[in-house]
Amino acid sequence: MAVTDLLELYRDLHAHPELAGAEKRTADVLARELTALGFTVRSGIGGNGVVAAFENGAGPTVAMRTELDALPLAERTGLPYAADGSAMHACGHDLHLTAVVGAARELVATRAEWRGRVVVLGQPAEETLEGALAMVADGVHDVFGAPDALLAQHAVPGPVGRVGHSPGQITAPCAELAITVHGRGGHAAVPHLAVDPVVLAAHLVVRLQSVVARETNPADPVVVTVGSVHAGDAANVIPDRVELGVSVRAASDGALARALAAIERVCRAEAAASGAPVEPEVVTVRSAPATTNDRQLVLAVRAAHLSGLGADRVGWTPPVAAAEDFGHLAALPDGGTVPLCYWTLGVGTRGTNHSPDFAPEPAALTDGWRALVLAARAVLAVAEE
Repeated sequence: MAVTDLLELYRDLHAHPELAGAEKRTADVLARELTALGFTVRSGIGGNGVVAAFENGAGPTVAMRTELDALPLAERTGLPYAADGSAMHACGHDLHLTAVVGAARELVATRAEWRGRVVVLGQPAEETLEGALAMVADGVHDVFGAPDALLAQHAVPGPVGRVGHSPGQITAPCAELAITVHGRGGHAAVPHLAVDPVVLAAHLVVRLQSVVARETNPADPVVVTVGSVHAGDAANVIPDRVELGVSVRAASDGALARALAAIERVCRAEAAASGAPVEPEVVTVRSAPATTNDRQLVLAVRAAHLSGLGADRVGWTPPVAAAEDFGHLAALPDGGTVPLCYWTLGVGTRGTNHSPDFAPEPAALTDGWRALVLAARAVLAVAEE
């Protein structure tokens, strides 16, 4: 039996977050809801991915993507339905999924007004930038056929229900690095007999910011963030190594390539300056291309949003430094691509994405599913009288 109240569904998903690669319950909930609506559902695509289709006569195929995974954060929103543990929906994926279910319900209820096929893609592992590629490798577009358009939206801080469009690039190309710097361990009382990789790493964390401040064209921006540092287990032991997790995002592929080359150069130079006995290891763990919207599709969807939501709810948004793997889903086996339309959805101002305080206003649910319905109807064929 499907959950009939979208707010109840949203609260349930929010209270039961699952990390990338472990989204079994979330995928099962999505499959259950879509099956109850009459969708044909296939599970286990690219891991825990879900692909579902609703056939409604001859016409275009439109696909709506939602993510399934949460982030490794302990929630501190104080909400009565807050997650209790070390995982949290701190990027709105629970809201995205609920909005897709709401849109699917509305499209099924109004099927006399349109013709074509509606596909829902429940994507795992978006936060690790692995899920879209895994679904493509598993033949996601072979399950029900390639769509004519791919739609997605993302929750952002801002006025509730306001959508923002970009006719070209909207998210940044990015890379995630695992950097290991080596030293020579020893006793804290005799640091001169050791090579301290913690001091080396501390210099490196600061020095990497110069890649942005002094090696990047301000008109072609780059963001370098050291998000994790792991070193040692005891205060009186100098460790042998320090591991850093680094995220790099850029406005263009060229800027990203230059930043990555500079980061490797800085790592090797700092290691040499510290007398490290072993060269540092700089490994690209994962990467994703920019999400680049199809201009014609964006203009069609924006026109539908203007008509259905009102001019005060629809605006333009500049490209952001956030990363996405949505662009991978555009790839077709024959080398072609599917047009994309990805827009932002304002969900209030309680915290920012990836913060333990992030809490979308539930009122944004209605705006979210309405925006998806309007976008889908802009692609689907109008039923003949």
